Amino acid sequence: MHQTWSRLCAHEPPGYDNAVYLSERDTADRNFALAYFMRESNAFPKNTDIHKTLDFYFQCCFLQGTTEQLSIMAATLAGGGVCPFTGEQVFAPDTVQKCLSLMYSCGMYDFSGEWAFRIGLPAKSGVSGLILVVIPNVMGFACWSPRLDRNGNSVRGIEFCKELINTFNFHNYDNISSCHHRKFDPRKQAHQDQQEMLSTLFWAASSGDVSCIRRLLARDVDLNMFDYDKRTALHIAASEGKEEVVSFMLAHGARADFKDRWGNTALDDARRVKHKALINTLETALKN
Repeated sequence: MHQTWSRLCAHEPPGYDNAVYLSERDTADRNFALAYFMRESNAFPKNTDIHKTLDFYFQCCFLQGTTEQLSIMAATLAGGGVCPFTGEQVFAPDTVQKCLSLMYSCGMYDFSGEWAFRIGLPAKSGVSGLILVVIPNVMGFACWSPRLDRNGNSVRGIEFCKELINTFNFHNYDNISSCHHRKFDPRKQAHQDQQEMLSTLFWAASSGDVSCIRRLLARDVDLNMFDYDKRTALHIAASEGKEEVVSFMLAHGARADFKDRWGNTALDDARRVKHKALINTLETALKN
């Protein structure tokens, strides 16, 4: 275990608090009671020695590390088990997935449910005042502040994480709703959001996917966005003969009079492909 922690922390060996370990072992009535209850429910392999197992558990609980070491550990978990400083694959991705699932569901003691609701990130709290947080595929960090709440979690650590989630769209479900578009996403470069939306909009227009365009509208996407050639999604849909998409977009604010860099409107594109129904639809839109 000591060696594994060292590998997780870029080969910085953890410390160990033997005095606290001995104290905890002598006052661990609840842990022993739970272990016997679990054995009664056949939760352990046959012939498991409960005392040896719990003794090893207590020793694991009193390994010590700095916030810097533990942030590297969190970053290793965020990177699928690869330590960012050494490039070593410490854990298999499948192992990391199981670990993060446990951290997400029960890593914050009795506060775990509300943590998952409010913060939405895998985390592990410690009664030392530590909170270790993993943002998958982004980063990991550890914060430490000893004053604890009634659940045994760091008061300031939780407040910091609340502010983090209010500022950045790191919550597990921030990406499914338009209500979080005001949050900052440090994973994206400037204008990347707009470029992605434009690409998605043009793809939906060319393939006739009205449902996709409807979802984009729910995210406040402007249907009159244009590319380098000043062509809009309406131009694309007209060129591809997507009558349903053209009608839907016109009904939701798409401009029929918008001209591309060559002076062509969507009507000109419809005439070029000789799509009579589209020509009638766009002519009516221009008149209105």
